[in-house]
Amino acid sequence: MRFLDQRPSYDLTYSDVFMVPSRSGVTSRLDVDLTSTDGLATPTPLVAANMTAVSGRRMAETMARRGGLAVFPQDIPSDVVAASIRKVKAAHPVFDTAVTVSLDTTVGETLSLIPKRAHGVAVVVDADHRVLGLVTPSAAAGADRFAQARDVMTTDVTLVSPDLTPQAVFDQLSEHHQKVAVSVDADGRLVGLMTPKGALRSAIYSPALDHEGRLRAGVAVGINGDVAGKVRTALEGLADVIVMDTAHGHQEKMIGALATARDVRDAFEAETGRRVLIVAGNVVTAEGCVDLIAAGADILKVGVGPGAMCTTRMQTGVGRPQFSAVLECAQAAREHGKSVWADGGVRHPRDVALALAAGAGSVMIGSWFAGTHESTGDQLVDHDGRVYKESFGMASARAVRNRTRDMSAFQRARSALFEEGISSSRMYLDPQRPGVEDLLDWITSGVRSSCTYAGARSLPEFEERAVVGVQSGSGYEEGRPLDRSW
Repeated sequence: MRFLDQRPSYDLTYSDVFMVPSRSGVTSRLDVDLTSTDGLATPTPLVAANMTAVSGRRMAETMARRGGLAVFPQDIPSDVVAASIRKVKAAHPVFDTAVTVSLDTTVGETLSLIPKRAHGVAVVVDADHRVLGLVTPSAAAGADRFAQARDVMTTDVTLVSPDLTPQAVFDQLSEHHQKVAVSVDADGRLVGLMTPKGALRSAIYSPALDHEGRLRAGVAVGINGDVAGKVRTALEGLADVIVMDTAHGHQEKMIGALATARDVRDAFEAETGRRVLIVAGNVVTAEGCVDLIAAGADILKVGVGPGAMCTTRMQTGVGRPQFSAVLECAQAAREHGKSVWADGGVRHPRDVALALAAGAGSVMIGSWFAGTHESTGDQLVDHDGRVYKESFGMASARAVRNRTRDMSAFQRARSALFEEGISSSRMYLDPQRPGVEDLLDWITSGVRSSCTYAGARSLPEFEERAVVGVQSGSGYEEGRPLDRSW
């Protein structure tokens, strides 16, 4: 990447910069390869953040099916994370995981479960997981909430083989005028389901798979306590990447914990032959990157204070504008054969593109994904009827309570005094893009277009060819669309 004019002497965030078009021979967005350059080589360079309000099993499955990655938070008990990853690994890599209910599940409970997934139905199954019917919100809308699924389900179900191609599923749904195809194995047991839009997406996105063809997922590990034990547990729990995570990554405790994690990982690799990369952060300087790389990091997580739930900059004055932080850290990491994740501060597809142009191997997204069907929270409704989910920062009092649950009452109370971050925020579901897949479509479409403007067919070419300029606040505002006349 190069600057259009002289690089300014002050630091820049995403809204401070823009990209200018270059001569391009790329004729289609689909000609662009978005494979990440962070060493993980995921087909989509996006990571769902290790935030309790964001990444759980649903997010992990969906992100991996669309080529990305989700990282389970560090404050979830290790046995729960291991069980969740086993379910992710057992999920079909192409067909979506269904919301399932039994014949006697109440309509009220069924309707509360349907929003957990974006496909908008519940599959009724028997004790052997054989498909009996479907329940849709429209069919259940007028029923008593204590009625049962058997009373409102339809048995008019399009059943398909899990070996059927997405295009064949799409054609079959079109032929039968159905909105959902349910995949079953030879014994009639549920495998998953697919909508027409899901079929189209499966033809565009490639899933992020491990060496055995299973969906990939990461696990965050804190730097306190038994680091070696936690890392070993995560590795034995089939984590595909380990994220050593703390707000201030450039500290002695992180360096020591990272060295421990590296040793445990290396021993695990010698035993199993399975290589797992270690991500560490957060940092915002070249010096921080170099020190963590020396301690064992394969990928650096870059960002202090840009996240929507983070109050660090306002509370402490510490942090750095994210574009400059990514630019400097990516260059330092590249000199040592490593890469960075740009963590935080992205609120529009343009921000993701600019982070990748600055050299990020992947971009981590938190609060933006919190307001989706697949995030971990329950859907709530405000007094205006708008649907939202609660989100909170990972250094907030709410998150600290989760992480310190095993401490004494005195220690927990003392830790609660040091809060940085918002403990409760409403992340509204966008009616146009309520699922994380909808956001992935929007983001990757923007990034692909950015690559075509730069004349790049891959992310390494994009980083090399991108030309960035600096703009005023009014320049940024000029580029914002209007939803009504002025």
